Amino acid sequence: MFKDLLPIGTVVTLQGGVRKIMIIGVKTTMKDNPEVIYDYIGVLYPEGFLGDEGNFMFNHSDINDIIFRGYNNPERENFLNYLDQSYTEDGQPKEEQISVDE
Repeated sequence: MFKDLLPIGTVVTLQGGVRKIMIIGVKTTMKDNPEVIYDYIGVLYPEGFLGDEGNFMFNHSDINDIIFRGYNNPERENFLNYLDQSYTEDGQPKEEQISVDE
C-alpha cells in the first residue's frame, strides 16, 4: 500500500500550484486535526523549512508533476515495509505498535 509513496527529498508541483514543494516527511497529521493522515508534508523549494506556517500537508493525488525523485535505498524499503505492517488496509494506524527493526 505504501510502495507508491515518494521518497523524502522529492520535489513536486501540486495541482493548481505555481511553486515547487520538497517532501520532508510521510504519513503525518496536523496538531489541530490528528485524525486526518496526509501522505506527505513538504516545504517550499528551494527555501526549505521556514517555520510551521510554511509546511504543506498533501496527498499523493494532489501532485501535478514530479520534478525530481528523492533518494531510495534499503533503509527506505525497510521503512515502507514497517508502514505496511503498521497501517490497516484503509490507511488507518493499527492499535499495536510494531518495531521498525522487525
